[in-house]
Amino acid sequence: MPPTKTRVQPAKLLRSKWTATIPVNKEKHFMVTALVEPETPGAPVHTITIEAVISGRSFHLHWRELQDTARWLQGWR
Repeated sequence: MPPTKTRVQPAKLLRSKWTATIPVNKEKHFMVTALVEPETPGAPVHTITIEAVISGRSFHLHWRELQDTARWLQGWR
């Protein structure tokens, strides 16, 4: 059975909260801290910056990866 998808709207991602289904280094809760602007003006956003709440570590992620419920759940749980 394929993994289900969470409905995500790129325009509403900034400051949204996410829970990793498989925590790494005790990092479970994350917040979207930035939408990475595309090189072409007017192009849609593809990449976000997401930050672990406990450690402050941040990394870039394609926003569509958040739709994979096997890896990410919307909100903090």
